[in-house]
Amino acid sequence: MTALFFNTVRKVSLALTFAASFSAGSSTASFAFSSEAQQMCTGDAFRLCSSEIPNIPKITACMIKRRADLSAGCRGVMDRDLAAQKSGKLAAH
Repeated sequence: MTALFFNTVRKVSLALTFAASFSAGSSTASFAFSSEAQQMCTGDAFRLCSSEIPNIPKITACMIKRRADLSAGCRGVMDRDLAAQKSGKLAAH
């Protein structure tokens, strides 16, 4: 069971790492996570969107859809990064 947990943690970490580097094609899934969002939101991704792992666009869409259920830290950093991306100011971290 521990091996399964660590394998899942690794998959989510990889998915969020790739999300930080690339943005997907659809409007709700085009959000690129900053490294801070990756750190703050990994637990929320497991808790709320584990069924979407490792599909990055689906994880992103799920996190945005479940915004009200996100932890305060994750919600804050995602809101900030999403606003920065909309204004073209999200730099790669």
